[in-house]
Amino acid sequence: MSQLLQIIIGGALGTVSRYAVSVLVYRSAGTDFPYGTLVVNLTGCFLIGFLASVTEDRLLLGSNIRAFLMIGFCGAFTTFSTFILETANLIKDGETSRALVNVLLSVIAGFIVFRLGVLAGDLV
Repeated sequence: MSQLLQIIIGGALGTVSRYAVSVLVYRSAGTDFPYGTLVVNLTGCFLIGFLASVTEDRLLLGSNIRAFLMIGFCGAFTTFSTFILETANLIKDGETSRALVNVLLSVIAGFIVFRLGVLAGDLV
């Protein structure tokens, strides 16, 4: 199977997974804050950190599988464009403090969770 086809399949799976996770989170946490996108972004940061550690440092996965997972799946799963839109909507709605909380949580917690993913990958 060509690498491009693997990226396409990974992207399709990442998109469906992003939607499913967001729906589950919004059903349980509500929609007054972009919790679904936050959970997806943090999960994606962890996953791509883990995969980067496993594939770049020890080459445990071939280039096609890496492209499938990191470019295809993670690229479609993480939703920073949605993050920006939802943050802009919070600001537009006069919820500037909530927008700031969303930015800080996404960026700072995302980096921390990314590092945890790298550390977890180092244990493999």
